[in-house]
Amino acid sequence: MHYIAKYLSPIGGITMASDGGALTGLWIDGQKYYADNLLGNYEEKDLPIFTQTKKWLDIYFTGSAPDFTPPLAMEGISPFRRRVWKIMLTIPFGKTMTYGSIAKQIEKETGGRVSAQAVGGAGGHNSISIVIPCHRVVGTSGSLTGYAGGIDKKIALLKNEGADFSEFTVPKKGTAL
Repeated sequence: MHYIAKYLSPIGGITMASDGGALTGLWIDGQKYYADNLLGNYEEKDLPIFTQTKKWLDIYFTGSAPDFTPPLAMEGISPFRRRVWKIMLTIPFGKTMTYGSIAKQIEKETGGRVSAQAVGGAGGHNSISIVIPCHRVVGTSGSLTGYAGGIDKKIALLKNEGADFSEFTVPKKGTAL
């Protein structure tokens, strides 16, 4: 059984999902791939994991880096996506990393070839948005592209973290718009 809870944030509604013990999903309402891993029956219920996640979000949306991460369960994903998401968890609050640098890191670890586009695809299917900070991943040239929640949400999240916008560009067209 899976459970959901709602959270109203400065960027809009957020839906959280849990298996009862860990966070399995966190989506900005209406985002691409919304609730894509929330299969079968679920019920809306207040659980300790949701209380903890709401506390994390409350701290985050004050513009501060939470000093804890709620327990996460990356369910039903490929080893590649899990690797990408774990690297995303290492990106510091207010900082960014490129899709290409994540690809290079995975290449070093595995010895296999990895494209920046594959990293972007894995990030786009991140089912625990914000907590797994895929919004902190940018194009090599600083392009704010590739966010399932939309470019406006990516910009708002990075501004919330006090990120330096002097090196960023907003694409005129592409996956982020």
